[in-house]
Parts: sequence; structure tokens; C-alpha cells
Amino acid sequence: MVDLLRTNSDNPDFKKLVLLLDQDLRIRDGDDHAFYAQFNKIDKINHVVIAFNDDIAVGCGAIKQYADGVMEVKRMFVKPEARGKGIASKILFELEIWAKELGNLSCILETGFQQPEAIALYHKSGYIRTENYGQYAGIENSACFIKSI
Repeated sequence: MVDLLRTNSDNPDFKKLVLLLDQDLRIRDGDDHAFYAQFNKIDKINHVVIAFNDDIAVGCGAIKQYADGVMEVKRMFVKPEARGKGIASKILFELEIWAKELGNLSCILETGFQQPEAIALYHKSGYIRTENYGQYAGIENSACFIKSI
């Protein structure tokens, strides 16, 4: 059974999962990794969701305020051995609920074209492609998405 925990970026399980995420992204991003890594710091993230399967942390995601009424989804990850079980969808849905509870109207996010699993998740979850925003404007390997919540 999957249990979700709302926490923050000080959580040690979140920090361990992010290390695994960054290892995966380092491979997928290749030469572009340093560019993306600068936008993925985890200090002072107040809204983190961790998924536990039999008390073992298997996935995570976070939201950060991007603009008035808009939360940015960050640091989505599920361990490879736990994939294909709907855990990422549960994390994302919980983040959307939390964002709405905080008074937001939409969620945005950025992912890379080297992450087809993530793109499929976001499409399946009702996100639509949008113009690359902020630091991702003009970046060819970035795909940005938005969803009204």
C-alpha cells in the first residue's frame, strides 16, 4: 500500500530520493546537466510529498510558488523498481490538491525531452504544453506544461 506524506525539503528521505533523481538526470541530460541543475536546488522547499511503499520511501515531488496563483512542480521522481504502479500519478495529484489548498489556480512544470516517461505522465494527468517560461525560454531540450487546478 502506498502512503503519502506532506513534508518539506529538510526530510532525510526526500534528500535521498533527490540524490537518486540527480544521478538519473546527470545521465539523461548529458552536457546540459549543469544548466538544469542550477534550477533544482532543494533548500527551503516548504511543500514536498513523499510516497512510501511498506514504509520505504519510493517517490517524491515538490511544489514552489512561481507567481501569484501559480505553483511550479519540481523534483518528481520514483525509484525504478517502484515505477509502473501509479505512484507518480498519486504524488502529482497530491501536489495539485495541496497547491489548490494554498489558493493557487494552476501548476506549471518543466521537463526534458530525454524524459519520455515524465512527458507521458503529465499528458495523462491533464497537463498541456505551453510556451517555455522563465529560465527555460528558448531552451530546445525543455518542454513546459501547465494545468488549471
